[in-house]
Amino acid sequence: MKRFRWLIISGILFIALSVILYVAEIAIFHAPRDTFFYFFQDLAFVPIQVLLVTLIIHRLLNEREKRSRLEKLNMVIGVFFSEAGRDLLSRFSESDPGIERVRKDLVVTNNWSDREFIGMSRRLKNYEYEIGIQKIDLADLRTFLMERREFLLRLLENPNLLEHESFTELLLAVFHLVEELSFRKDVEHLPDTDRAHIGVDVRRAYALLVHEWLDYMKHLKDNYPFLFSLAIRTNPFDRDASPIVR
Repeated sequence: MKRFRWLIISGILFIALSVILYVAEIAIFHAPRDTFFYFFQDLAFVPIQVLLVTLIIHRLLNEREKRSRLEKLNMVIGVFFSEAGRDLLSRFSESDPGIERVRKDLVVTNNWSDREFIGMSRRLKNYEYEIGIQKIDLADLRTFLMERREFLLRLLENPNLLEHESFTELLLAVFHLVEELSFRKDVEHLPDTDRAHIGVDVRRAYALLVHEWLDYMKHLKDNYPFLFSLAIRTNPFDRDASPIVR
């Protein structure tokens, strides 16, 4: 409220100063016609100034700020895959009975073009993600996720997530899986119906993980070649992947 009142007072003072200067000009030069002529000439230019400042410059500044926020968000996404995403992809894909149909195609290389990323993304939209829940060690998965629960919570608190709905959806899916597993004291002796229910949650997180991972790989290739090199050598879909440079 005080700030708003300060803006009003400042506006009144500037208007008053402008009136005083115009009156002084008329009193000194005795040319009111010229003064009013230039006044209206300046006034006629005001809409163009508004256009330049509010519509063009302001938009450019907003775009720059948005790019800055997205860059920070991509850093957050990178941390997520380092701490949890890559490991989850490896676990889930190994339980996918149809993964061999796309495994080789997900081995991203330095030679991939934008067209190949786009083509793979479209292909994955038609891929039937499946989970063989019996192949997943739920006790180990529960321990892994519970150890990263606070980390996931901190990510969800990041305000920059508002700029990236798909990643937010992924985090919510993973955190929901954390919650489901945390409420079960004994995940090794669950009835088949409950395992099937958890399998649905895993499948949801798995599908979102794959899409987000592919987008992140493209971002690294376009902007950070050194990080992209490591991401290639630790690709969760490549059984021959190794961080060792050979």
